Amino acid sequence: MKRKVGALEKVDADLSSLQYKIRRDPASYKEDFLGQYEQYEAQRQIFMQSPASATDTGVISFRELIDFIAHVADCYPTDVTQFPEDLIQLLNLHHGHLEPELREKVVGSLVLLRRKDIINSPSKTLRALLYQKCLSDLRTSNAKTTNHRLNRTFQTVLSNLLTSDRTSPKGLWAVKITRELWKRQIWTDSKAVEIMKEASLADNEKIIAGGVRFFLGGDKEREELEDDSSDEEAVDMGKIKHQIGINKKTKKKARQMENAMATVKRKERKRKQPHPLNFSAFHLLHDAQGFAENLFFKHLQNSKSKLNLELKLLVLQLVSRLVGLHKLTVMSLYSYFIKYLTPRQPSVTSFLASLAQATHNLVPPDILEPLVKKIADEFVSEAAAAEVASAGLNAIREICMRQPLAMNKTLLEDLVTYRKSKDKGTMMASKGLLGLYREIAPDMLQKRDRGKEAAMGLRSGERKDQRFGEEAVGRIEGLELLEKWREGEKQKKEATMGDEVGKYTSDDDVEDEDDWEVDENDSDSDGWQNVSSDDDVNDANQSKTPSKKAKHNPTCSEEIEDEKWDKDGDKENRLDEAKLDDGVSSLATTRILTPADLVKLQELRLAASVNNALPASQRKRAAAAHQAALQRHIDDPLTAAEIEGLASLSSKNTKEQRIAIAKAGREDKDEVRKSTTARRKEKKQEQGKSTTNREKARKKNFLMTLGKAKGKQKRSLVDRGKVLKAHKERGKRGGKRGNKG
Repeated sequence: MKRKVGALEKVDADLSSLQYKIRRDPASYKEDFLGQYEQYEAQRQIFMQSPASATDTGVISFRELIDFIAHVADCYPTDVTQFPEDLIQLLNLHHGHLEPELREKVVGSLVLLRRKDIINSPSKTLRALLYQKCLSDLRTSNAKTTNHRLNRTFQTVLSNLLTSDRTSPKGLWAVKITRELWKRQIWTDSKAVEIMKEASLADNEKIIAGGVRFFLGGDKEREELEDDSSDEEAVDMGKIKHQIGINKKTKKKARQMENAMATVKRKERKRKQPHPLNFSAFHLLHDAQGFAENLFFKHLQNSKSKLNLELKLLVLQLVSRLVGLHKLTVMSLYSYFIKYLTPRQPSVTSFLASLAQATHNLVPPDILEPLVKKIADEFVSEAAAAEVASAGLNAIREICMRQPLAMNKTLLEDLVTYRKSKDKGTMMASKGLLGLYREIAPDMLQKRDRGKEAAMGLRSGERKDQRFGEEAVGRIEGLELLEKWREGEKQKKEATMGDEVGKYTSDDDVEDEDDWEVDENDSDSDGWQNVSSDDDVNDANQSKTPSKKAKHNPTCSEEIEDEKWDKDGDKENRLDEAKLDDGVSSLATTRILTPADLVKLQELRLAASVNNALPASQRKRAAAAHQAALQRHIDDPLTAAEIEGLASLSSKNTKEQRIAIAKAGREDKDEVRKSTTARRKEKKQEQGKSTTNREKARKKNFLMTLGKAKGKQKRSLVDRGKVLKAHKERGKRGGKRGNKG
């Protein structure tokens, strides 16, 4: 018995058989193909007119026709030139109304046409649409709670996209999506960092640049986006309520009020939320040592690498930051720098900054000493330009700040002499190097160069020689100052409390003496009688019997207790002294410092520093420099601008630059000279506020006031009385609107 075949199954079977026949002989079945293509055009026009009202049968046949044409399009390329554009238009206009299977079939057909080279690549609009759809889908899925399942699936797809073919440019999708989601703090885990790590180790230049730039600037982008969202223009609720109360009430104004209230509530809710812990991408790497070695050997030391100088410099900055931050050991990295340490090298300040970043206290001084010597020979000399000498001295100072043992005494003595240079930039850079060694290794300086504080520290033994690999004990600088300050405050408080208590107790003692005076003639014969208790009898019996144990004496037991407490107190004092001898304050082990304690600690540090003895102008400058040094985080990179440093002081400004500086100064002076009333008026105008009634009356046209003035002159005595009476009543009421009542 034959089974009845449905109409759709017949169509499917016919299209499959026709596809097979066209594959074997395209010329013979061209008419049949064109007939199916016309049917596809008719179905497409019907669907484009009303996509929401399309029937299930029409959708299925339309889907099968799209699949059929996509599979045989390479046999008739001239007849299907419009077919890819139709599919792209269908996605762009009606992607929201498409059935899921139909949407999947359209995208799959475009991919198939791309593989068959019918289209070179999907259009820019389609790529942008797919990119935006991926981002919006992930953002909405992670809006309320983190969708770990979707994130893992997506991250696995992107990771496979990079590792399957390292030369293919399709890995750019993974770089773009991961970087955008990291910036928006949707992906903040180590899996996203691993994706960008694979991108940095790819063979395509664009993918390498995207991965490297993510590590060098991804965290900064995230912070800037967060700052922009927090710095949104605040909604002035008072102004909006004032306008609604005065102006005519409309639906538009009511909607504005509702939107403003919703914005304020959203910002308040966001402000109360706990701040997320955003770790840097460098700290989420699983194998920083292996990553740094692979980057260096694959992209920098490999002679087959085809990266240009700019991209090589980016990779070098990434490797140096990894080495400096995690204190890694890549010995061949330092010999790589030697050929680039010449003033004629393009972007030489970036190479110097990378070398300084790659230095840490665990790098052997024998490796760094030749590099410092070469920088001094190439950059710092009498024949070198002032900008070159300044950059060289700054680079040496940054290297020696991280590894002081890289410098020898002879070279240091030579570099310190440049503090007497006539060029300001070179002089300041040399003084910076001198100040650094006064703090960390004053014994390497000549006696005349050590300074007062360093010389006293060497005599007292506070300043000790630094050894290779020696790590400083973790402690809070200046904590003993805070401990002394707290002790002084406690003593002051006890003194004031003691005075108050003494005052009150003296008054109470006088009252008690008056209340409890007893006559000498009074006797207690009629009062209480002392009766011996059983305990007294037992004590008496025990005293009669001889015993080796000491007799029970309350005064004796108190003395024993006092001795015990004294011993315990001495033991605690000895422990505290031992802690202080070890350099650990008791405050650090017994108390959690609050933000107020930290602020006070900073004030005490500044007050106790040697800068306090300087003149006011120098003290202010030194405090600002100290604050800038404290604000610099260990994760912050060292830039070429910091190596150039004060080189701008060495170069003279042109005439145009001097004119621009003078004009800027004049504008600042004009701003300073403005009166308080003028500034207040400008502020009101910026905020969109109106002027007062008195100002409006003063600016009113004179001809408009003539009629009112003539009317006042013609008033009778009775009218004037009425006006005066109304004015008084209005004043009592609080004006026309009755603000007082």
